[in-house]
Amino acid sequence: MSVWPTSPAHHRWLDQHSRDLLAFGRRTADPGGGARWLDDRGEPEPGRPTSALISCRMTHVYGIGALLGVPGAGRIAAQAMAGLTGRLRDTEHGGWHSSVAEDGTAEPGKSCYDHAFVLLAASTGVQAALPGADDLLAEASQVFLDRFWDEKAGMCADTWDTTFTTLDDYRGINANMHTVEAMLSVASVTGDRAWIDRAVRICRFVVAAASAHQWRIPEHYDATWTPQPDYNLDKPDHAFKPYGATIGHGLEWSRLLLHAASAPTVADPSFASAARNLFDRAVADGWAVDGNPGFVYTTDWTGRPVVRDRMHWVAAEGINAAAALHAYTREQAYADWYRTWWDYTDAYLIDHEHGSWFHQLDPANRPTATVWPGKADLYHAFQATLGARVPLWPMLATAVDDHLG
Repeated sequence: MSVWPTSPAHHRWLDQHSRDLLAFGRRTADPGGGARWLDDRGEPEPGRPTSALISCRMTHVYGIGALLGVPGAGRIAAQAMAGLTGRLRDTEHGGWHSSVAEDGTAEPGKSCYDHAFVLLAASTGVQAALPGADDLLAEASQVFLDRFWDEKAGMCADTWDTTFTTLDDYRGINANMHTVEAMLSVASVTGDRAWIDRAVRICRFVVAAASAHQWRIPEHYDATWTPQPDYNLDKPDHAFKPYGATIGHGLEWSRLLLHAASAPTVADPSFASAARNLFDRAVADGWAVDGNPGFVYTTDWTGRPVVRDRMHWVAAEGINAAAALHAYTREQAYADWYRTWWDYTDAYLIDHEHGSWFHQLDPANRPTATVWPGKADLYHAFQATLGARVPLWPMLATAVDDHLG
């Protein structure tokens, strides 16, 4: 029987799906710089502010598209990145605005989540030789280390005011998770191993926190890094900071721990065992637990589902976590899960009529849009087409350049 994560035939399908996704999202490029939110048919949504998150993710995706040899992808990546060197960049106070409206009004505050993605986009831009990416990465690295990295805690702060004067007391794992991805990506591109050391410190904190909570990751903390288990109890379906344990983050951390474990100079066997435990907990708590296939979004601290809608990014992270664990262990069980979740994705998430993936399904696997309307970007779906085709180290853009470019 074909083992999909290593099957050349399956890899050919993945390659075609990568290119189909890139074709769907081509209209994201904003002539004024940045990337535009896309609707269900891949058309830009009018009136939406220019988003740092979407601009970063599309710079990353189309930068990798350029490394894959897709004509026009480099131009789209450069146009998305122009939002980061242009309207989204705060020339007065430093850093990047989360969004800027058509009239030039910037969203208040500065977030670690967005700045982690600026690091990721800039590192991919450097790998893809986008003009100006080296300067962007240098600036983004300095801002991040000056404003968000807490050397004493070995973790990242979360949110400042616009002027970088007042730091919010909230601390969050979601921003730190994407910081790990970004730090390891910067290290892959630059060779600077200090970024690996920082990422490893975050990983060790998360492993300790998860192991103390039956491998459900506490997401929300105060300024002293004390868990706040009831945070957003009244907003259980929050897009970025939901109450409870987030199934997709257990899967995403499982993969990231294996990237970290595979990085140069890292010799920590606890990462691989933690990756297994996080994966097993996420599958036990989240997969098809209500009688229908699909991952629930969140659970409480006993594993009972709270938000049962299915978010597309959770399936994408499940696919890549299974691919990573199979690559690390060569155990058949992970290949089986990998195939199961691609079959689910084909049946329910891929929009075979209009392209890309539905971003949200209800508990009966019907498209809905209460949390994620439209098809904002390609980041999670696109990365799901690459995880099985490249090694765990270096990180994605560099690995694609080395092995698929």
